Amino acid sequence: MKARTAVVCSVADQGVAALTNILVLVVAARLSTVSDFARFSGVYLVFTVLLGVFGAYTGQPLVLRRGAGEETRGACRTAVAFTLLVSAVLGGALAGVCALFAGDTARALMTLGLVLPVVLAQDTARYAFATLQAQHLALAADTLRLACVLGALTAQPHGASAARLVTVWGLSALPGLLLSVTLLHRRTAGRPVRLAPLLRRGHLGRRFVVEFGVGNATSQLSVLGLGVVGNPLVVGALRGATTLFGPLNVLFTSATGFGPPLLGRLATDRLRVRATAALATVLAATAAGWATVLALLPGSVGRHLLGDTWPTAAALLPATGSQYAAMAVGTCGLLALRLLDPRTTLSIQVVFSLAAVGFLAGGYWLGGVPGAAWGLCLGSVCKAVATWTRVARLNRRGGAARPPVSAAAVRSGP
Repeated sequence: MKARTAVVCSVADQGVAALTNILVLVVAARLSTVSDFARFSGVYLVFTVLLGVFGAYTGQPLVLRRGAGEETRGACRTAVAFTLLVSAVLGGALAGVCALFAGDTARALMTLGLVLPVVLAQDTARYAFATLQAQHLALAADTLRLACVLGALTAQPHGASAARLVTVWGLSALPGLLLSVTLLHRRTAGRPVRLAPLLRRGHLGRRFVVEFGVGNATSQLSVLGLGVVGNPLVVGALRGATTLFGPLNVLFTSATGFGPPLLGRLATDRLRVRATAALATVLAATAAGWATVLALLPGSVGRHLLGDTWPTAAALLPATGSQYAAMAVGTCGLLALRLLDPRTTLSIQVVFSLAAVGFLAGGYWLGGVPGAAWGLCLGSVCKAVATWTRVARLNRRGGAARPPVSAAAVRSGP
């Protein structure tokens, strides 16, 4: 596949996947009562966390492979099989435990456990297609999934329970998964499934799971902590402001998760670093432009989006917009490090995620909610500077002739 076609299909696929997640919540909100939607949202949050964990453990190490040789094809086949097996065990345990409890939430979680292999394996297949430079196949499967999910959910009656919605949502992803498995089988037929490399102590996925946990847990818990010990309004204000930048989160996640196969087409590390720097410039400009659009929204439109939270969220747009511009630069810096040496990102994630918590608390102490927002921005700026400083050092050491990331490097530990 040509590079331009691969980029277009990859971007389109990320858009379809993100649109699916958004529309699922929108349709569920319209069909459910307030209490049932709260239950569905809670269950969907559990799924989102598990999706991130599996993506970090199986998907992100997979896309660091370059080339489409037999070993890479076998790794793609193994990744999907591993996800199906582990998610079936995990989902079965979740369903078994929740079956012991009464209540609508327990039933919804039990249902999630039963459909977990379907929804998680579909996502791992997307990583496999990206690794095989077959983004158009991922786009076809995800488009089918979008059509099936929306068709099935919209056919449900108003007032449907959370458990019913979870069941319909999960099972409606089955046609997309079957298409993905069929297409992947044709690309990887005859390659053995080897689960042992994914279970080794030095597997890179373990580091990436820690990064995912640190990056997400610290930011979420620190904001919640300020709401507990300080002003509860800080939670709504900061979450409202960041919700407005949701589309950028999709771009950042896509860059980290699906950028390596596209950048791996370039011949040398210097070219990859330059391309990543150009991507950082584009994403930072996009963040600044999006912040400008939000700042120019009429108050009536803003209140339609966030209700009574809009005035406080709007006051944080300069800080949050600056933070997301810095996040764009930092995300691309981490992407460059993944390409140069994937073992170097964990320390940066841990140190600067913790530093962001300190900046958040210090900013709140000095300037209230706006100060907290600027504290988060400062943390993102420091992280961006640190990542690109490390990129510059590695690039100078390796020069232009560093070999591509090997399968051994993907499996090896520190």
